[in-house]
Amino acid sequence: MKKDFHKIAMYIIMGGFTTLVNIVTYWISEEILGLDYRVSTTIAWIAAVLFAYFSNKKYVFKSHTPTMKARLTEMSSFFGFRLLSFFMDLGIMILLVSGLSINGTISKILANFVVLVANYIFSKQFIFKTQKDS
Repeated sequence: MKKDFHKIAMYIIMGGFTTLVNIVTYWISEEILGLDYRVSTTIAWIAAVLFAYFSNKKYVFKSHTPTMKARLTEMSSFFGFRLLSFFMDLGIMILLVSGLSINGTISKILANFVVLVANYIFSKQFIFKTQKDS
């Protein structure tokens, strides 16, 4: 129980940093560079996923991949599931920005709440499984 609490707490902390990377990158892309919100969402997703992979691997799930094959399997699983969350993120953004005319940055913050929960479930259940989690 204590181990699960620590893992969830670390996921929330690293997820907070990942969310910050996502939102700041989005804001810079849309507000400063003037890019379309869909392009900005994609750029922000790439930055956040790269940050999330390394922080989740090291600090949250403490995943050890001794071989290159294991590392590549883990990475492809991580990026594959994150691609699902990208489509969730983009769909929410299209609904909120184009459909409901909500500000892009506000929409990005709202979308991140949904994506954060989905990503934890994907990571815990499918990507960073340890022998004790199985």
